[in-house]
Amino acid sequence: MQTTLKSDLTFEGTGLHSGAAVRVVLRPASANTGIVFRRIDVTGTPRLPARWDYVTVSPLNTRLGNSAGVTVSTIEHLMAAMAGCGVHNAIVDIDGPEVPILDGSAASFVRGIVEVGLTRLAAPLRAIEIVKEISVSDGDASATLGPATSLQIHFEIAFADTAIGHQKKTLNMANGAFVRELCDSRTFCRSADVDMMRANGLALGGSYENAVVVDGAKVLTPGGLRHRDEAVRHKMLDALGDLYTAGAPVLGRYTGKRAGHALSNTLLRALFAQPDAWRWVDCDAKTTARLPGVGVSMADLDAVA
Repeated sequence: MQTTLKSDLTFEGTGLHSGAAVRVVLRPASANTGIVFRRIDVTGTPRLPARWDYVTVSPLNTRLGNSAGVTVSTIEHLMAAMAGCGVHNAIVDIDGPEVPILDGSAASFVRGIVEVGLTRLAAPLRAIEIVKEISVSDGDASATLGPATSLQIHFEIAFADTAIGHQKKTLNMANGAFVRELCDSRTFCRSADVDMMRANGLALGGSYENAVVVDGAKVLTPGGLRHRDEAVRHKMLDALGDLYTAGAPVLGRYTGKRAGHALSNTLLRALFAQPDAWRWVDCDAKTTARLPGVGVSMADLDAVA
């Protein structure tokens, strides 16, 4: 069955790139609504379905845009939290153009969702089952979706900075794995990249409180890493959020190598351009048990380091 939130849930913070204060309210929604963002600070056409065909080119985050020119950026951590907690329907009211970065991870969103709880709706849940492998690439970066009975994510990264270096990880996202293994992993960047982004009017809200900043072998963020492989875990977090813009849970194996937000969206566009590569499946009890977010509880949050 589909789900929604039991009650409203509010978050306040600053945007990573804009540095502007923003308020977000997650509201319950009826069955078959999906996840819909609503810019309450603009008039006209403020609605933005969190769907792959509304995603616009943005290399540093996932940004939605509609035909009226209304946008909402940096949605990936919130989308990951809703996917990882099993939220199928919600209205996201936001009073600015960027979701707040909070601590740079999805942990605060997850904690709020788990504390509020979910309501089951009297409507069947469908998932997108991958039946044929689809792959896209851009230089040495690639992203692939292939058949699997649950959502599995494999990611591999390589950076010259030895504080990150070469990392890879594979997870089956069922049974609260996202909450326990990934949700507290923060966005990361190189110190040199921070200077470059700020010179271009980006990362204006970035700080050591909401990102892991590295310089060669050094981790500049006070307190260091939450996980030895926090960087690749965060890339997996991003991938889960980006995949949820498919419009439904995905049953398949995602493999990312140095992939980013833009390539994940290119992958979804390639998938839906080939109708023989996927199919809708009704989620019976056995299938539902394999979805991210099913059975998540406060005990899973307590397991987060």
